[in-house]
Amino acid sequence: MASLRYRTAGESHGPALTALVEGIPAGAPIDLEWIDAELHRRQGGYGRGARQRIESDRALITAGLRGGLATGAPIIITIVNKDARLEDATRTPPIFRPRPGHADLAGSLKWLTTDCRNTLERASARETAARTAAGALCRPLLRRFGIEVFGFVRGALDVWSDVEVTPENWRALRGARDASEVACPDEKVSGQLMERIHQAKIDQDTVGGLCEVHVFGCSAGLGTCLASDERLDARLASCVMGIQAFKSVEIGLGREVTQRTGSQVHDPIVFDGSRTTESHLGFTRPTNNAGGIEGGMTNGMPVVVKGGMKPISTLLRGMPSVDLRTHESVRSDYERSDVSAVAAASVVMENTIAFEIARAFLEKHGGDTIDETQSRFEYWRSRAATLTS
Repeated sequence: MASLRYRTAGESHGPALTALVEGIPAGAPIDLEWIDAELHRRQGGYGRGARQRIESDRALITAGLRGGLATGAPIIITIVNKDARLEDATRTPPIFRPRPGHADLAGSLKWLTTDCRNTLERASARETAARTAAGALCRPLLRRFGIEVFGFVRGALDVWSDVEVTPENWRALRGARDASEVACPDEKVSGQLMERIHQAKIDQDTVGGLCEVHVFGCSAGLGTCLASDERLDARLASCVMGIQAFKSVEIGLGREVTQRTGSQVHDPIVFDGSRTTESHLGFTRPTNNAGGIEGGMTNGMPVVVKGGMKPISTLLRGMPSVDLRTHESVRSDYERSDVSAVAAASVVMENTIAFEIARAFLEKHGGDTIDETQSRFEYWRSRAATLTS
């Protein structure tokens, strides 16, 4: 069985974006409507730019699918760009004035060019449509084993929600999130965030924010403590930091652990014999400060990940920069962009985390077919039950 992995290709204004996904077991269900719904969510959110009115992202699977089920072969997902104009030099001219905060200058120095165009086309967050599709592809597989993933926006600037997410209320919160134009399940905070974003638009500025993802039903023992780069928390941090504009990642309490003593941080272990069928096998906790991960492995509690997104690098008013041809001080170039994309970023983060959880799950319980994966998972559960009997 191949390890679950994916690669993406494509430019912001190229013909299409593509994701190549390997390692989905044969027989796993593929839900195109779900993938398209996640792509639609990624395009939404208050503060998005004109590009989202042009594109209507849909996933086209051209390999690895038959009769709605994975064949076990590599899966190719294509998302066509309607605004494909990369070869039209009049519509995608060279960029000589790099935007502070973007990849423009670093890419120009790396590839020894004064034209930032090639760098910005690939570095653009437009690429995250392919990553969202790859993650959404794995969601039916996770659901088969009782794993659900829920992401939302916690806040930005001086506006923050204190909503508590639990296994009991997350579905209701999902409905509230979907009704919010900024993907925040707190109605009051949602309205305040929209006000802040609107003001930033007036000021020709941009806004970032904090995204948060919870994974429910994740069985214990995913990940490992044996190798530093295979620890699940390290891998989750990597997949979040790989999303354009993300500058921080926290698991559970995150940096707040530095402000508490050990007795205030570590989650006491309690055994509840009436809950042995749950993901934690009855070894539950009154708190979840660890965010469901200890020693690089899931402990059966919900996995909680937070990611901090910086404001969009492209400001309508520009910022101080340099013309790479003359070294003259200038204002940075403007590429059509968003005022805020934090709602969309929460969708990307939710689905990239889903992919990483699916990868860890298949490493632990995988097989060449979904039925084999089911049998291996049930075997592990039966053996784990001996610890609680």
